[in-house]
Amino acid sequence: MIETPPLVDQHCHGVLRTELGLGTFEAQLVRSAGPPAAGTTLFDTQTGFAVRRWCPPLLGLEPHCAPARYLARRRELGAAESARRLLRGSGVAAYLVDAGAPGEELTGPKELSLAADAEAFEVVRLEPLAEQVADTSGTVAAFLANLAGAVYAAAGAAVAFTVGSGTGRAAAPALAAEPPGPGEVRGAAGRWLARRPRGGALRDPVLLRHLLWSAVASGLPLQLHTGPALPGMPPDPAGPALLVDFLRATEGLGTRVVLLGRHPYPGDHREAARLAAAFPHVHADVGAALGQTGSGAAGALAELLELAPFGKLLFSSGGARLPELHAVGALVFREALGRVLGGWVADGAWSWRDADRVAGLLAAGNARRVYRLDEGG
Repeated sequence: MIETPPLVDQHCHGVLRTELGLGTFEAQLVRSAGPPAAGTTLFDTQTGFAVRRWCPPLLGLEPHCAPARYLARRRELGAAESARRLLRGSGVAAYLVDAGAPGEELTGPKELSLAADAEAFEVVRLEPLAEQVADTSGTVAAFLANLAGAVYAAAGAAVAFTVGSGTGRAAAPALAAEPPGPGEVRGAAGRWLARRPRGGALRDPVLLRHLLWSAVASGLPLQLHTGPALPGMPPDPAGPALLVDFLRATEGLGTRVVLLGRHPYPGDHREAARLAAAFPHVHADVGAALGQTGSGAAGALAELLELAPFGKLLFSSGGARLPELHAVGALVFREALGRVLGGWVADGAWSWRDADRVAGLLAAGNARRVYRLDEGG
């Protein structure tokens, strides 16, 4: 039996507070560009089957119960109690929470911490931070000064920065090998502020580039999505090359970069693992490869362990909106880890001691080191 410490979920979001019917639950279950095929539901996916396998026992039901029975039990308990049971049954001791954009009615780090009876740390998303500053800054000069102050203040309270745009077509140009010059930033800020309605989203590549390099200068770890931000949106063909240029330029600056893949884009998690192996400051998330592969998770994990050093891989659930996704991500990871490492021990390739040590690295140790969670800051 592989022994793992309580997990550190290094990339997740909050959960919905509202009650959900079958249709609204399914809409949050799987990232999909459209409805399911006729005669099926979105429970007819690896994620759906994984939810039916792992989550019913946490709510007092038998595994593999029908979706309607499961959702009836969920409504019987209520959204808050269901979330509490699911999160506390996942074996996670600490969450790194990307709170996302303002207005998304999800629990923040403190509320998630209380529900899960676990630690929770904030990962600050840069675009909403800039948008909030823009709402209260009347001039370009005030905006840029206030933005610098906001990034500095956030770095003192958060454990990492991230961007929400990924390396899709809108954001890939932001991954340049050097920061934009002051004049370029002022010009981009002026154009964006002039045409932006109050509350408008930040998509300008120059300002995104400025934000990324501001995050690098802070010294905090930086989480980067390696796929497009929205289902059905293709990545920019130039994105991988620009990402490599950015990683090469940030090597040696003291900032650790964690690459977050977006399942199901082919090769995404494999490329992240290869880049983690190629650059000393780069790490790869295993959540995208496991959380939505269900019964295929062991194969995906074994592949990642072939591509990257064991000290470069970090567990996450990638859970968002549904506490089921947090729970499934954690429980599928534990089972896959036990199956892969236990199989190698049974074959005589590994010792139990080595298997337990590597399991501890992936489950929690690597994340605690990368994000300095045990340094009291």
